Amino acid sequence: MGSYIFKRVLALVPILIGVSFLVFTIMHLSPGDPASLVLGEQATAEQIAQKREEMGLNDPFLVQYGNYVFKYVQGDFGQSYVSNRDVATEILSRFPNTVTLTIASMIIAIGIAIPTGIIAATKQYSITDNVATVLALLGVSMPNFWLGLMLIIGIAVPVQFIPTGGMKVAYTLFGNIKIPTLGSIILPAITLGTGAAGIIMRMTRSSMLEVVRQDYIRTARAKGVSEKVVIRKHALSNALIPIVTVVGLQFGYLLGGAVLTESVFSWPGVGRYMVDSIKTRDMPVVIAGVIFMASVFTIVNLFVDILYAYIDPRIKAEYKKG
Repeated sequence: MGSYIFKRVLALVPILIGVSFLVFTIMHLSPGDPASLVLGEQATAEQIAQKREEMGLNDPFLVQYGNYVFKYVQGDFGQSYVSNRDVATEILSRFPNTVTLTIASMIIAIGIAIPTGIIAATKQYSITDNVATVLALLGVSMPNFWLGLMLIIGIAVPVQFIPTGGMKVAYTLFGNIKIPTLGSIILPAITLGTGAAGIIMRMTRSSMLEVVRQDYIRTARAKGVSEKVVIRKHALSNALIPIVTVVGLQFGYLLGGAVLTESVFSWPGVGRYMVDSIKTRDMPVVIAGVIFMASVFTIVNLFVDILYAYIDPRIKAEYKKG
C-alpha cells in the first residue's frame, strides 16, 4: 500500500508540470500587459518598460516559464499583480470557503441521489424509476450558472431572509474556518450539488441493478431474509465501490468546478478569486490557483483509491500482492 501511494504521489509531478505549462501558455498569449496592470493607467512608457524588465517579461517564453517553475519548487507562488499580496496566503484563506460549499453540496447530492437510486433500482421500469431517471438527466443537463440564476429569481428574491449572494458567517472555528448561515449556503449548495446528484443517482441505480440480479441475493431472499436487510446489507454493501468512485470524483470535480457557482452567488472562494484574476490578467494568481486545484483533485482521487481497500478486502489483497 505504501509503495502504491508513493507512486501515485510521484505521478502528480508530471501532471502539475503539464497543467502549469498549459495555463502559463494561455495566460502568456492572452492580450494585455501585466506591467501596465501593476503600475496603473497613469504610468508612462518609460516606467512600463522598466517594470517589464524587472518582472522578466522581456525574457524568452521558456525562460519565463522556467523562472516560475523554479519559484514554485521553492514554495514561492509570487505576489498578486492587483493586490500585491502573497498569492499562497490569498488562496489558502479562501480555500476553506470552497471546501465548505463543496461539502454542503455533496451532502445534498448524496442525500438525494443514493436513496433515489436504490428505490429506482428496486422498482425498475416503474413510474418512480422513470421519474427519477428524468430528474437525474435534468440535473446533469442544467448548467450551474443558469440554475443558480433561476434559484435567485424564484426563491431568493421573493423570500427576503435568503440572501441573493455573499456568505454570512454564523460562527468561526479555529480562527479562520468560517461556518456560513443556512440561508446563505443553501442556494449555492443546491446549485452545485444538482449535477452531482444526477450522476451519483444514475451510478447507484446501475450498480444496484447489477447486484440485485446476483445469485447470493436470490439465496438471501429464498432464506426468508427481509427485503430491507437484503437491500441494505447484501446489495448496497456490494454495490458501494462504483458509487464511492463517483462520489470521490464528483467531490474533486466540485472543488474545481465551483467557479461559476461562486461567481453567480458572490461566494468568497478560490473559484471566484480565480475568475476575478483572469479578468485582470493576474497571472501569478491564475497559475497558482490552477496548480493548487489540480493537486487537490489528484489527492482526492488518491484518497478514494485507498478507501477501496477498506470497503472491499479483495482490493487490499491485490495491493499486497503488487
